[in-house]
Amino acid sequence: MYFTSLWRYVTNLSYTAMIMETLFLLITKKRSDSLLNKRLLSSLILTILGSAILSFGLYQVHALSGVTEGGVLGLTLFLHHWLALSPAVSGLILNGLCYAMGLRILGTRFLVYSILAGGSFSAFYAIWEQYPPLWPQLAQQPILAAILGGLFVGVGAGLSVRAGGAPSGDDALAMSLSKWTGWKIQWLYLISDLVVLALSATYIPPFRLICSLFTVLLSGQLIGLIQRIPSPHTPPSEITE
Repeated sequence: MYFTSLWRYVTNLSYTAMIMETLFLLITKKRSDSLLNKRLLSSLILTILGSAILSFGLYQVHALSGVTEGGVLGLTLFLHHWLALSPAVSGLILNGLCYAMGLRILGTRFLVYSILAGGSFSAFYAIWEQYPPLWPQLAQQPILAAILGGLFVGVGAGLSVRAGGAPSGDDALAMSLSKWTGWKIQWLYLISDLVVLALSATYIPPFRLICSLFTVLLSGQLIGLIQRIPSPHTPPSEITE
C-alpha cells in the first residue's frame, strides 16, 4: 500500500516537472545556448522542485507526527491544529503578508521567485492532501519524524532559497526586521522560530517540542550547507563564503 501511494506521488511530481521543463525549454528555444537562459531554467526548476519537497515533508511528516517547524511553516501547523485551516491556504496568506512587509527592501528577482515558490508550495500541498499519509506510524516515532522532517524542510527550502526565492515568508520577514532593528538576521530567524515553538507548546507535548527544536536546527544547517555548494553556472569569484 505504501509503495503504491509513493508511486502515485512520484508519478504526479514527475509529470508536473516534465511539463514545466518542456514549457521553459520552448520559451528559451531560440537562445538555448545562452548562459542567462540556462540559469533561468535551472532556477525555475529548483524553485518548483524545492517547494514540492518542502510541502511533501510538511504534509507527510510534520502535520502527522506533531513535530513542528518554526517561522511561518510552524505557524501554518499551529493554525491547522487549532482552526483546522489548511497550510495550503494559511501559508499563502502569511507568506503574502511577509512579502508585502519586505517589498521595499527586496529585489524584484527575489520577490518574483518567492511568489513562485510560495504558490508552488500551496499547489503541491493541495495535491498531497488528496492522498492518505504514506507513513502513519511516524505519529508514534517523534525522533525519527524530527530527523525526516528536518531533512525534507532543509533540502526543500534550501533548493528554493538557492534559486533566489523562498517557499516561506520567513526570509522576507527576517530581512525587513533586520533593516528596521539593525539586528543580525540569523538572530531574527532564531527568535521567530522560538516564538512559534512557544505557541506550539499549547498543543505539543514537551518531548515533541524538544524534537521540534532539533528539526529546526537540522533544517537550518542544511539550508546553509546547500547555499555553499558551488553552482556549475557560477564562476568561483561569485560564490559566497
